[in-house]
Amino acid sequence: MEGDLAARFRERAEASASTTDRVATMAQAPAAVARYLESLQLPKSGCVWPRLAQLDWDTAGLAFEPRAARSDDPVGVSGVFCAIAETGTLMLCSGPETPAAVSLLPETHVAILPAQRVLAYMEDAWDLARAELGRLPRAVNFISGPSRTADIEQTIVLGAHGPYRVHIVLVG
Repeated sequence: MEGDLAARFRERAEASASTTDRVATMAQAPAAVARYLESLQLPKSGCVWPRLAQLDWDTAGLAFEPRAARSDDPVGVSGVFCAIAETGTLMLCSGPETPAAVSLLPETHVAILPAQRVLAYMEDAWDLARAELGRLPRAVNFISGPSRTADIEQTIVLGAHGPYRVHIVLVG
């Protein structure tokens, strides 16, 4: 795959009904999340991966607790293991600092994606997982936009089995 992988990822993610934003540094991510939530008048509370707890969520006006999601959390903020440019897909690997529920239970999922973690193809993502993790985690989740179904009269409904919204903050 030639060209800018991050740009290709954004194009494909947006084609799958995700929204995206881009910031220069990880320190700017909380403000980007706050802008997104404000733009849709969404709650500014919920959960965040413990691995991302060190970001300054309070200064951005966000009340995120570093923990796995509960059923009443309106927003879940996760990182990603990597992303796949070919399909606009996020790859998340579960663990104590990266609980899977954060991206699955809340109505709004926001993913923080470092641009250097965008890979061309799914095969590259599995190769990276084998190289960096050694052993695969209990769960690997692939997210390509909001949850959807077309079970009833072939009409697409978002949020059927997970988040209604997926927003991606690309960093770098």
